[in-house]
Amino acid sequence: MLVLGLETSCDETGVALYDSEQGLLADALFSQIDLHRVYGGVVPELASRDHVKRMLPLIRQVLEEAGREAGQIDAVAYTAGPGLVGALLVGASCAQALALAWGVPAVGVHHMEGHLLAPMLEAQPPQFPFVALLVSGGHTQLVRVDGIGRYELLGESVDDAAGEAFDKTAKLMGLRYPGGPEIARLAEQGTPGRFVFPRPMTDRPGLDFSFSGLKTFTLNTWQQCRSAGDESEQTRCDIALAFQQAVVETLTIKCRRALRQTGLKSLVIAGGVSANQSLRQALERMLGEFKGQVFYARPRFCTDNGAMIAYAGCQRLLAGQHDGPAITVQSRWSMDTLPAI
Repeated sequence: MLVLGLETSCDETGVALYDSEQGLLADALFSQIDLHRVYGGVVPELASRDHVKRMLPLIRQVLEEAGREAGQIDAVAYTAGPGLVGALLVGASCAQALALAWGVPAVGVHHMEGHLLAPMLEAQPPQFPFVALLVSGGHTQLVRVDGIGRYELLGESVDDAAGEAFDKTAKLMGLRYPGGPEIARLAEQGTPGRFVFPRPMTDRPGLDFSFSGLKTFTLNTWQQCRSAGDESEQTRCDIALAFQQAVVETLTIKCRRALRQTGLKSLVIAGGVSANQSLRQALERMLGEFKGQVFYARPRFCTDNGAMIAYAGCQRLLAGQHDGPAITVQSRWSMDTLPAI
């Protein structure tokens, strides 16, 4: 089965072709970072308009790179949520229109399920069951995964997610959008131990997360340094390192608890923050304690992309699932509601 995947949940337009027998044939991505950077964050209306502008040229590019024609496509998969409604509607309406024109089925894909399954695109994919740490944008979740659609939520963020905390903290410190890569870049030059930040919600049982207080602690530290006349680049680096270390250690502690609670030895990390090298290294060290293994996607498949949507959609299409012609998207959508395969 040859599936065209379309991703338009936020500020990246992703298109990919996935073949159920040959694997990923081609993928293309256009990031809107430069468009939104001047505003310090995503402007939904601008995001939607840019998706409209980029979608068809990217589809043509992917078809050409894969050496396929439109008539060979067997189905279209698209991100149906969660995400920005206007952006989601661009992908959904395009997918449904193409499916109708080509006489093929269309299926809406859960954005976070796409991230969760992205490591399946690698040469050595994880085997079910495993624990998944999903750290993407406004989501930080720990999930037990027994199969596609067989998810048990173990813990989640009760306020700011890790990705949000990175972006908001960077903005408060006057860094460029998106904040995650900027914090990570500065942290590489930071002085270990100069600042030590709290590890939120690790002093109590449970697997939920909270990063809002850590964001405020970081802001207060930065303001205290500024009041003392210290706004040096080294101080920025030291604060960035302390913040990143706090987030990474908090995530690692919670993952260790989840593995002990479930008795599993395989961990998948997925989503934009999973590209953070410090987080990967910390989780790999921790999995060594369990004689287990951590799995993640290559960096370009950690952020939003069409390949993960094409793959996830293909699995559901092969199981006989597809949507009707109605164009339906959801800004909020729990993975608990997804049917099992």
